[in-house]
Amino acid sequence: MKDFYVRDCQRHENQTITSNFVVASKQTKAKKSGEPYLAVILADRSGQLQAHMWDNVGDALNAFEQNDFIKVKGMVQKFNGRWQLTIHKLRKLAEGEIEYTDYLPKTAKDIDQLWRTLTGFVESFEDPWLKRLLTDFLSDEGIAAAYKSAPAAKTLHHAYIGGLLDHVVSLFMVCDLVARNYPQVNRDLLLTGAFLHDIGKIHELCYQRYISYTTKGQLLGHMIIGLEMLHEKLVHIPGFPGELKILIEHLVISHHGQYEFGSTKLPMFPEALMLHYLDDLDSKMESLRAQFERESESENAWTNYNPSLERPLLNTRKFLEGHHQGAMATVPEKQSGGIARANDQQASGSSPAAETITVPAPSQEPPPATLDALQRKFASHKVTIVGTEDE
Repeated sequence: MKDFYVRDCQRHENQTITSNFVVASKQTKAKKSGEPYLAVILADRSGQLQAHMWDNVGDALNAFEQNDFIKVKGMVQKFNGRWQLTIHKLRKLAEGEIEYTDYLPKTAKDIDQLWRTLTGFVESFEDPWLKRLLTDFLSDEGIAAAYKSAPAAKTLHHAYIGGLLDHVVSLFMVCDLVARNYPQVNRDLLLTGAFLHDIGKIHELCYQRYISYTTKGQLLGHMIIGLEMLHEKLVHIPGFPGELKILIEHLVISHHGQYEFGSTKLPMFPEALMLHYLDDLDSKMESLRAQFERESESENAWTNYNPSLERPLLNTRKFLEGHHQGAMATVPEKQSGGIARANDQQASGSSPAAETITVPAPSQEPPPATLDALQRKFASHKVTIVGTEDE
């Protein structure tokens, strides 16, 4: 097992570390002087890390390729709010040195229990056609095995082994709960959409060494793949209602909600609209959870800038604890340009520090002037209720 993972950067800032990684990306670039340098993305089960080798690059250029496992010695630093590694030495690992469990993140939840929860929901269906359809998917051993192990995304949310199942079970629970408040929603249809909306990801993504896209996934995407899988199952269910088939297809192709996010159609009926918003909610809540976990050792209540949500995030638990202790909350500035700008600046030898804005924790009581203003406002808007049952 490795001694250092990507998630440990906070504890090793400005320190030299030695660890093993899988190479998720490898590029040879040129400094302004024309000399080459290496820009690579290193990965392990806790995340990915941008790394550069600036000096003595000649021997390293052909020492490894993308997808190889390498041992690296280098300095951990933060630049423009992002962790980076400056590589001093590296070598390719021999097969006997590789512990594959070090490189792919995996859900901490019980996969078998998640699967039982999923099948329990399907067994509760009242619609016989939808129940038959999902039962056929669940009983397909190849699909079931892939569904239990596939990630739900490459990086944005539930990006780990078992992430798809984890996401869909969470979505099932939310859909089941919310549907109770809206009698016009067909609960079985909504849950069918939740099960099928991302099923194409079992063929869109590959995850043997790190999470990436298959050729089929890159060319078609998980929605088209999911439609193909749906049609293959429907062939074996004679008499399946055509109207129900169209609704399921729409659930799959519209669940991203917007054209710019990949949907070929906008959600056009209640179950489709609800699926989109609840799917988006679950993915964003997981993105928040993962960000808080990655920065759990930081004392600051504000996280670094989250690229997928396009904002820094406030950890309310840390904020409230800091408020009671009179602590300060430091809000990170948005990091526009990211790695690309960092590469240009490092290649030219400059390394400006990221700016921050310091905001004091709020006082426990509003100032008297504020209370007086509020009281005057409430008095001016006072309403007298007439026509009550007592009259």
